[in-house]
Amino acid sequence: MKKQILSGIQPSGILTLGNYLGALRNWIKIQNDYDCKFFVADLHSITVDQNPIELRKNIKSAIMQYIACGLDPEKNTIFMQSHVHEHAELGWILNCSTYMGELSRMTQFKDKSKKQANIKVGLFDYPVLMAADILLYDADYVPVGEDQRQHLEIARDIAQRFNSTYNKEIFKLPEAFITENTARIMSLQEPTKKMSKSDENKEATIFLLDDRETVLRKIKKAVTDSENIIKYSDEKPGIKNLMNIYSAISEKTYKQIEEECKDLGYGKFKQIVACAVSDVLDPIQKKYYELSSSENDEYLKSICKKGAETAQKTAEKKLKEVYDAVGFIV
Repeated sequence: MKKQILSGIQPSGILTLGNYLGALRNWIKIQNDYDCKFFVADLHSITVDQNPIELRKNIKSAIMQYIACGLDPEKNTIFMQSHVHEHAELGWILNCSTYMGELSRMTQFKDKSKKQANIKVGLFDYPVLMAADILLYDADYVPVGEDQRQHLEIARDIAQRFNSTYNKEIFKLPEAFITENTARIMSLQEPTKKMSKSDENKEATIFLLDDRETVLRKIKKAVTDSENIIKYSDEKPGIKNLMNIYSAISEKTYKQIEEECKDLGYGKFKQIVACAVSDVLDPIQKKYYELSSSENDEYLKSICKKGAETAQKTAEKKLKEVYDAVGFIV
């Protein structure tokens, strides 16, 4: 049997180049070798205020972006988190095996809570729902970046505690799936922080649907330094970030890039990076706009319906095990 992989992204708008190079592209590479479940994390999205009309549009858009980037619905289980009610149900039960102190130490909660005047329980609690997402499916591996590793660790802690409490091996302990050379793409305007969909400065982020002119403009404006030498160095975060992007796309090493571009200034190098980015985004955009046609609505609904039904078969079985272990009548 193939090993199980599970991952999801929140539907908070058009995905970024960072989402693609850091996550989606790796999903595409592994989809033939693993039993993969990829979901749209719509339950997680409401930890912050959402406009219902915009949220529905973003959820549909996320499904289209998954497929446009190359996820094959015939090879993967693609579904919406809210369509499998066992996620929320298991989340509640795991709340009762999780300590307040554990959640209060989560780095992302500390960071995100600073941006909210009234902190919602869901923002504090969402690592437990994330644990439920993972544990429902006996995931062997979860693709994570460094910023999500803490969430995987708490999922393992919760699983171990639950198994110990009820003296049954109900939950498998998931492992982090780390892809070699996974690109960590930073902000074009503040290259010491991660590229983000929610960045207020839209010039800092390249979105998957940015056209060539927009990509070129944003990369031309990317923060660099005054040295005008193409060199990979922590002391040159702007150029380092552009080299990370170019390396991830071209699969060239940093040494190869330095040699290729040693006689070029920053202006010419930025043009090369922008062209490479647009060459990757063009086919994604073409497929996305094909899917956005109203005649494909039923096709997209069928993918989500089939995915939810497949996911729920596994989730329902696992939740019954949990109910039985806890002492509920099933």
